[in-house]
Amino acid sequence: MKNIKLFICCLLLVTSAFAKDPVHWTYIAKKLNDKNYELHITATIEKGWHLYSQNQPKDAIALPTSLQLKPNPIVIPIGKWDETGKKEVYKNETIGVMQYQYSNQIEFIHKIQLKNSSRTNVSVKVTYQVCTDEKCLNPQTVSFNLKLE
Repeated sequence: MKNIKLFICCLLLVTSAFAKDPVHWTYIAKKLNDKNYELHITATIEKGWHLYSQNQPKDAIALPTSLQLKPNPIVIPIGKWDETGKKEVYKNETIGVMQYQYSNQIEFIHKIQLKNSSRTNVSVKVTYQVCTDEKCLNPQTVSFNLKLE
């Protein structure tokens, strides 16, 4: 069973090097008050594709989406990244594994607090993978620089 999972995972990762990314990103920092902000990173996913949730079942073969804040001495992260959207539970009956994914759109939200009222930027790095029912694109990493005003 372990060899089958590995084989399927490798098959899913094999794609064309020239494939167009079916995910379009937008981002914004929403000011809540003088020192508190919400970071919003939104993925709009083309029809037929899905993006994986940050949190996956332990036996999933999907690559979870990962979001990382670049350390900033005046920024205090509050909690973890939340996801909003219509989470889909997909079960591959052939190999008996489940995964959590999103189609159409997903928004990642993270609260932060500034140590003082200075203005700064926050950098976020997102690593993700998108797939259809037949193929997956290689994992991608994108970075965003959000201005806190």
